[in-house]
Amino acid sequence: MPEKFSFEILKKDKKSRARVGIIHTRRGNLETPYLVPVGTSASVKSLDSGDLENLKVQCILANTYHLHIQPGENVIAKIGGLHKFMNFSKPIFTDSGGFQVFSFGFGKEHGVSKVGFFLEGREPAPRSEKLASINEKGVYFKSIRDGRKLFMGPKESMKIQEKLDSDIIMAFDECTSPLSDYDYTKNSVERTHRWLKECLQTYNKKQAFYGIIQGGFFRDLRELSTDFVKAQKVDGIAIGGPLGQGRKDIIQVLDWVIPRLDEERPRHLLGIGEVGDIFECVERGIDTFDCVNHTRIARRGNLLISPRSGGNVKNKFRLNIKNKQFEKDKNSVDKNCDCSTCRNYSRAYLHHLYKAKEISYFRLATIHNTYFMLRLLEEIRESIKKDEFGKLKRVWVK
Repeated sequence: MPEKFSFEILKKDKKSRARVGIIHTRRGNLETPYLVPVGTSASVKSLDSGDLENLKVQCILANTYHLHIQPGENVIAKIGGLHKFMNFSKPIFTDSGGFQVFSFGFGKEHGVSKVGFFLEGREPAPRSEKLASINEKGVYFKSIRDGRKLFMGPKESMKIQEKLDSDIIMAFDECTSPLSDYDYTKNSVERTHRWLKECLQTYNKKQAFYGIIQGGFFRDLRELSTDFVKAQKVDGIAIGGPLGQGRKDIIQVLDWVIPRLDEERPRHLLGIGEVGDIFECVERGIDTFDCVNHTRIARRGNLLISPRSGGNVKNKFRLNIKNKQFEKDKNSVDKNCDCSTCRNYSRAYLHHLYKAKEISYFRLATIHNTYFMLRLLEEIRESIKKDEFGKLKRVWVK
């Protein structure tokens, strides 16, 4: 374990597996449970480092594959690593590139997303050419930038993440498709386990290292992967996808996995971040999440609202600012929110900015949605400390 990495549990909920803790890293502490904002290319889209500071963002997650493509880990290393490159002093997670094995591979070929057979109720995406092909040693990608062929395996992923100098790194794995059958998933899990051992032999031991549990929506494979990963000398444990067809399946996967894990290491759930999902997953003992959802939907006109402002599971705690009903609405986005967007601007103004295609809309919307989620997680932490998590969940998730 890196000298300055540790996990401390401060409080456990009396009626569930929910817990409050602190992840200590060489660049600061992270209070959990926490939703890690995603800065795929060393940037949380439309926000700068000053915005992240004002929002009191504790850490971010950047993506190994995308930074390898552009600008390249050698460029970032010459600048002094990710933190200096993007002027962010807090802890940084990096994904390994394993999700892109799916998203540029079977994700394109099958026209599916990580959770479910299609995304957010839409029809499956059109099937398209795979940009990733996998073998025992790693993955050949066709670059999304210029079409060139490149290879990434466990050793390559570890070396890239070392040069990025992030604080918490992930093992290189394969996120399988929701449509992958049992035999393919079993072979993939076994290969991912071999890659995990190779990663452990390669990485520099200065960064904290998380192993990743895979296994699709197959109970025995999830249990097999859980037992294997927890037996390795990893600092934390991440749970990867696919995670079934919706929230009930996500819960089922966690109910297979979490009871088999030890209490001492932090648990990270990859790629999940809807409000309802957060409550269910925290209740089952997840400590950190990463998700692009709240920033992505902001750019598409969806702003998050609390139950007092009409948010609920059915509308996914969102209002669509594109709707004409907000054209003359002088209210803030959410009556319970005191982010800089809600303090200074009306729904009418945000509606206007979106319709006018003004760039400032993206920043203001992203500030609101990010602040909203960070404050929700803060509220969740406080509720666990006071043994009121169940009460808070009932207010939000009915």
